[in-house]
Amino acid sequence: MRSSFLFTSESVSEGHPDKVSDQISDAVVDLFLSKDPEARVACETLTTTNRVVLAGEIRCKGIYENGAWAAGALEEIESTVRGVVRDIGYEQDGFHWETLSFENHLHGQSAHIAQGVDAAGNKDEGAGDQGIMFGYASDETPDLMPATLDYSHKILAQMAADRKSRKVPFLEPDAKSQVTLRYENEKPVAATALVVSTQHAPGYFFHNGEGDAAKYGELRAYVMDVFHSVLPDGFITAETEIHVNPTGRFEIGGPDGDAGLTGRKIIVDTYGGASPHGGGAFSGKDPTKVDRSAAYVTRYLAKNIVAAGLARRCTIQVSYAIGVAHPLSIYVDLHDTGAAGISEDAVEKAIPTLINLTPRGIREHLGLNKPIYRKSAAYGHFGRKAEGDFFPWEKTDLVDRLRAALL
Repeated sequence: MRSSFLFTSESVSEGHPDKVSDQISDAVVDLFLSKDPEARVACETLTTTNRVVLAGEIRCKGIYENGAWAAGALEEIESTVRGVVRDIGYEQDGFHWETLSFENHLHGQSAHIAQGVDAAGNKDEGAGDQGIMFGYASDETPDLMPATLDYSHKILAQMAADRKSRKVPFLEPDAKSQVTLRYENEKPVAATALVVSTQHAPGYFFHNGEGDAAKYGELRAYVMDVFHSVLPDGFITAETEIHVNPTGRFEIGGPDGDAGLTGRKIIVDTYGGASPHGGGAFSGKDPTKVDRSAAYVTRYLAKNIVAAGLARRCTIQVSYAIGVAHPLSIYVDLHDTGAAGISEDAVEKAIPTLINLTPRGIREHLGLNKPIYRKSAAYGHFGRKAEGDFFPWEKTDLVDRLRAALL
């Protein structure tokens, strides 16, 4: 790797229209898993001006069986959707949790897909689809995540917390951030550019001589305080290029300003461009779908490898075929940072001896058949905790076994 370079990642807030869609889809997954841990869910969400539309395929005891909805199920789904929008904070004319129009087009899972995925007789449960999945970890931050993405997420998470606590009266739910860092000898050392575009209350803008300079100054000063609270001391200098709402007024936002769809922020969800990404999104899918579960287990493995001191950076790829239980391939890249005597070949051979990488094996090892997914659908699926506890794929409980196998 080059000794000096710039790298950039972005994040979007929970009020971004695509993230609203992701959170709704994952709230539906959680609802179904709370009724039936073996539920099958593939839920897509469209959000636009005062409208939410669900579509997809499901199978769930207690909600949808034998082609029919259980009593009260449709009302519970709608209540769940409206609750997500309320919790995010949308009570605007163009998108309001109480008044939005709701459509539910979920229906039963294809029997042809189910027959390839379900366990039967001597056949183990197969992968829900073909595909490639990647996991990544880096020692750039304590969370073992790329620093550019880690800071981008934390900027917006702090702003959301301040908005919801009413500490800051002029913030609205929709926002984006972007962080560019200068790296020296593969380590981040300074911020060269920081960007935040946030939806705001009426009047808090100033652009090309138009607007209220004092109100905009208040907003900008607040965002600068957030930058300084999130980034390490000394990273922001007089040379750091700062942009706060560079296009000017941003009063119309969220699904009223731009339609949202599930699964359109996959780089934000994962590693901010620092790692390859597989072909599938995560949100709206139950954990039999390897797009989700295998991406989680490869992060788990990569994080444990770095946490064990076996490498400073690690990328892992796995691949699956629909209906086939075991992965077709396992690939490891330590990016020339492996500890003495540690080779990619050795790690690839060790992984299947430490964890069962079938869909069922992944779910059982990580405990994925639980309603834990809505919290993952904003501010990244990796490198953070949920209500004081790690997501199961963020645990480092494989460190000792990896060291024993490889050292």
